[in-house]
Amino acid sequence: MKNTIILLTGATGGIGRALADALAKEGAILVLVGRHLNALHDLKKQLVNDEHHQIIEADIGTAEGRDKVNQHARWLGQQGTPIEILINNAGVNGFNYLSMRADDSIEHEIAINLTAPILLCKHALEWLAPTGLIANIGSTFAGIGFPGYANYGATKSGLYRFTEALNRELHGTQQCAIYIAPRATKTALNDARATAMNKQLRNHVDSSEWVANHIIRAIEKRCFATWLGWPEKLFVRLNQLFPSLVGHGIAKQKDIIDFHANTPQGLPVVEESHHDYS
Repeated sequence: MKNTIILLTGATGGIGRALADALAKEGAILVLVGRHLNALHDLKKQLVNDEHHQIIEADIGTAEGRDKVNQHARWLGQQGTPIEILINNAGVNGFNYLSMRADDSIEHEIAINLTAPILLCKHALEWLAPTGLIANIGSTFAGIGFPGYANYGATKSGLYRFTEALNRELHGTQQCAIYIAPRATKTALNDARATAMNKQLRNHVDSSEWVANHIIRAIEKRCFATWLGWPEKLFVRLNQLFPSLVGHGIAKQKDIIDFHANTPQGLPVVEESHHDYS
């Protein structure tokens, strides 16, 4: 990663911050993209060799924001320092049953998680280095349809198939696209209800730092699809081969999922007894 120029979206989020910190320590030169200028400045100051890194204040959910990112990336290429790795890390999720979701929140989730990375990838093919790599950060929910995350899982599943097709389109070139899917991660995206549910179901919840380090290793290996965490990667494979088996296991958890999904946001969550996944 030393002296590798990397464009990172969602840089000020939980995984984004951990990625930026780990990449900077390995000597990468970062272009940090986020919506909030002050947060970007604060992050940049905390990084090793902070003077080497750049920031772009942009909302990639909008055409204007994506154009701002693309213009900066093209400019870097014109200076002889093209982006070598694009990490599409920005993402949002909402834990709620579909019937409880507002239409605009569904549309926003699709715009950030699926539409934005697809369009950034399209334009990246114009400015990415000839040996460049695109890393799309997905989710285990792309491989396991989990109640409360129907729309989120759909966006990440779409991103997975998009990345697969794009990588096949790039066959015969020196560029590639890879997909990396973390499981539940401790970030601000998870509200108190989701956190309590994961604890009650005994779901593994990884630190952002652990996830960031595994993302970097996956990028170095250039392996197309990497599912992080055990036994979640096993459940993904089982769901492909025997979906009814995984569905039966999730059905046994449904009362707990119902309880947390139906708890209004902002109210204290009272936990019930623990259940196993099996």
